[in-house]
Amino acid sequence: MTTGQALSDPRLDVFVKGSGPALLLAHGAGGGIHGNFGLVLDDLARDHTLIGPHYPGAGRTPVADKPLELDELADQLTASAVATGHESFILLGESLGSAVAIRVATRHPERVRALVLTAGFPVADPVLALAAQLIKALAAAGQWEEVARLACLSCMSATELADIEPADLDTLASQTLAAMPPGTVDHFDLVSRVDVRADLAHLCVPVLVMAPTGDRLVLPVSSYRLAAGIAGAKLVELPGAAHVLNEADRAAWLQHVRAFLRTLPSRAA
Repeated sequence: MTTGQALSDPRLDVFVKGSGPALLLAHGAGGGIHGNFGLVLDDLARDHTLIGPHYPGAGRTPVADKPLELDELADQLTASAVATGHESFILLGESLGSAVAIRVATRHPERVRALVLTAGFPVADPVLALAAQLIKALAAAGQWEEVARLACLSCMSATELADIEPADLDTLASQTLAAMPPGTVDHFDLVSRVDVRADLAHLCVPVLVMAPTGDRLVLPVSSYRLAAGIAGAKLVELPGAAHVLNEADRAAWLQHVRAFLRTLPSRAA
């Protein structure tokens, strides 16, 4: 199979699980495969091969020695999938991973069967751009505990925040800090530079866009703009869901993804 771009040797730490048609997973900034997809990995692996590359500074992938570039990251994800023996795949992108997935689909269109884009954005909206700026500034000042608190406030819904006790929020911030990958700042630096608006018109595969309506980090309007810019895209709202989906919202997400996969040709789904 030929593609639009040549592939280099894969250099990312890759999680692989299951068997069947390939699902390539693209995680978000400051996250990882288990952090983003952990609640559904076992279910999806029942009938799919899950391929989850970790960006530089996440998982066991070393921290990058230069700013991350979207094209290179897209090529590395593609190379990681091909290295597992899968020439084509369905892409599931979360947050920053949605932009990565879109760029994979435009650089390697013959390899991509379909896209599922959750809490995604074509370009950082004002809230996300400010959050990225604050994370970079706090990290530069060594205030990592404040980075973790900002992450908690941004990634929970208003309802979740209203119901949490202050002591529990402190515990959650500590857990968030412990789980934060070393490449977090590099990831958010890329978030602040991403722009895939010109890519959207070139997508010619089935696309499911999932919009968590309670998202306080990536505004729901960003998902709406993704769906509006992609011909034939299906938009599904997750009512009240936060940027990081809780167990109930992830279960709803899984139902929508499963239904979408059933609409695809058998070799893709």
